[in-house]
Amino acid sequence: MKRIIFALLFILIILVLIFYWLDHEMNAVLKNEADGSNEYVVILGAKVKPGGIPSLSLKNRLDAAVDYLKKYPTVKAIVTGGQGADEDRTEASVMADYLVKHGIAADRISLEDQSTTTYENLLFAKKLLPENTVNITIISNDFHLKRATILARKLGLKADVVAAPTPKVINTKSRIRERLAIIKAYTRGQ
Repeated sequence: MKRIIFALLFILIILVLIFYWLDHEMNAVLKNEADGSNEYVVILGAKVKPGGIPSLSLKNRLDAAVDYLKKYPTVKAIVTGGQGADEDRTEASVMADYLVKHGIAADRISLEDQSTTTYENLLFAKKLLPENTVNITIISNDFHLKRATILARKLGLKADVVAAPTPKVINTKSRIRERLAIIKAYTRGQ
């Protein structure tokens, strides 16, 4: 019985250590903040509500993108995201409209509208980049950027980041789920 308790305690300690290590990794990536030196920014898609309204997570990403693109007017944007079963429009089309409505010229925006995962966002966006482009900026919610940069690296891209705030109502759930997704990205590459 003591061995079982010891084994369970050992496993619990390992899980807690992994949990904290992943939290550290999720925060460390935020130090690689974009400075406008990359020609392209990839804005990762998120849920679109009925009527083509960006979810709060997506709105925060788009607001961060508007600020960044206004600060660096030569940077071009690739908006990413297909259409979920419960979405009226593609995430990319909603994102492009939002950027234009907030003063970003349409000719600075390319749409990647087929993806359904973060991996596909980056894979399909890479096909829209000029040949030999490897340095990009990724815009997403803060909790999401570690995994996004891991996936970008696996696709041969080097990414700095712009962190959008995560809505408080989903922060805890998102950060827990993202830890599992980071492990998957490290082990399976997607």
